[in-house]
Amino acid sequence: MRDLLREVLEANRRIPVAGLATLTWGNVSGVDRGAGVYVIKPSGVPYHRLDEESLVTVEIETGRVVGGTLRPSVDSETHRLLYQAFPAIGGITHTHSTHAVAFAQAGRDIPVLGTTHADNFDGPIPCTRDLTPAECETDYERNTGLAILDALDGDCASVPAVLAAGHGPFTWGATATASLETAIVCEAVAEIAIHTLALNPAATPPEHLIRRHYRRKHGPGAYYGNAGPRRTSEEDPE
Repeated sequence: MRDLLREVLEANRRIPVAGLATLTWGNVSGVDRGAGVYVIKPSGVPYHRLDEESLVTVEIETGRVVGGTLRPSVDSETHRLLYQAFPAIGGITHTHSTHAVAFAQAGRDIPVLGTTHADNFDGPIPCTRDLTPAECETDYERNTGLAILDALDGDCASVPAVLAAGHGPFTWGATATASLETAIVCEAVAEIAIHTLALNPAATPPEHLIRRHYRRKHGPGAYYGNAGPRRTSEEDPE
């Protein structure tokens, strides 16, 4: 658990460094499936004041706080619902990053306009439907999560991000750190998309180029990066 606390703390501290939030507008959580809990940022606490003791531990099944003395992020129920729905998710990040939020407020998916997007997401980053007045009035955070599940249609792997309409992005990954990195990429492709659409509202990349870029990083035929230690010239003279 100590390693998880350390990782979640560091991921939350990186939110403002990465330019993903103003004031306290963002949170990261990480899960311990064996213990049936997740650790999340406390509500309203500035990032520079965070420490391991201020983080909050919540039961996935019940939503009961079982560690920490502060209230969890107000988005905790949205995190919890995603953890319940997708056992493969190990960490979740929510931010109010400028360009991704612009798409969320416009009620638009972030379209695939080039290889930067395709390297990371197998399709557009979807925007959820608007919540109804009743959904906003009662169980708002849970209903936000349900709208995210509707937008994902059972698949959390190929596009590990969703825009909550009028709100902002939720991203995830195998770890808390991975979920933050997805948030960074989500904001980057949103910014690129806005500039691209300003220059050419009809921009459409070749599908074969998009498919190639996704497949070279994902799936059984992926060949991007190095999985093991680099060989020296003496070990591999060729």
